[in-house]
Amino acid sequence: MAATPAARDPDARAGPVSESVAARPVAELRPYIARYSGFRQAGVPSARHAGLPSPYLTLIFTLDQPLTVAAHPDPGQPGGEYVTLAGGLHHAPALITHEGYQSGIQLALSPLGARAFLGIPAGELASIDVDAREVCGHVATEIQQRVQAAASWPDRFAVLDEVLSRRLRAYRRDGGADVSAEVGFAWRRLLASEGTIGVSALAGETGWSGRHLRARFAAEIGLTPKTAARVVRFYRAMRLLRRRAGAGARLDLATLAVHCGYYDQAHLDAEFRALAGAPPTTWLAREFRNLPADRNLPADRNLQADAEAAAQG
Repeated sequence: MAATPAARDPDARAGPVSESVAARPVAELRPYIARYSGFRQAGVPSARHAGLPSPYLTLIFTLDQPLTVAAHPDPGQPGGEYVTLAGGLHHAPALITHEGYQSGIQLALSPLGARAFLGIPAGELASIDVDAREVCGHVATEIQQRVQAAASWPDRFAVLDEVLSRRLRAYRRDGGADVSAEVGFAWRRLLASEGTIGVSALAGETGWSGRHLRARFAAEIGLTPKTAARVVRFYRAMRLLRRRAGAGARLDLATLAVHCGYYDQAHLDAEFRALAGAPPTTWLAREFRNLPADRNLPADRNLQADAEAAAQG
């Protein structure tokens, strides 16, 4: 007989649990890992969550029960359950479901760190998810076991710092190669421009032809430069929208569209439909269940200040 949520997670018997904790890794890991995000929910309503495109690969180590991926960014990959997960860059949403309980730690990994931590270029995971043990081997197993045994979020994050720092040092000691200087430059330039630099300009700055840049960039990163720029713009707009809605700020989508590098609000809507599966207001209504899709919120926060805070968060 299948285990009930309460049997699989003792916290569920004590009442609803909802924890969300974020931390930055130690300094030597920060060029490659943006953040750690810990989450634990138990005894809450079942839910569906869209795993949205971002400039980071995803690494997840679960704590109490497997992660259920109902649909991957690549529609040809069947859904499944994962105790550990490594996912590449993608430009379509994944669908994550849970039946009232889920827990784990998620790492936001730069594609420039894929070789060091996963042993393969990020391009080999483009739009797919795999068991992290398939690419990280015993390191994933060690992290999984130790974060499950740890007593607190700071202790779990300390495990990540220790194991991943050791992994990075071993990679460097063994002569592991980083991505080419041109691809690394192109990726950082895309991020610095917030996805607004054109591919021809980017190719000119690397000294490569546009065709050569597209091929080398896609093989290493997992997306073409043009698609990567779309994802970077979308990620910025999505985080800013979420931050403003959560703070009770007015949602001026036309102004936000131009601020984030879109031609107009229609362009923003089209990109959200393509990358998030819904226009911005519908997506926000799903994120914030108490927010009607057509509601105008009071203008009590500055867009630029929110953009700067979202970039740092």
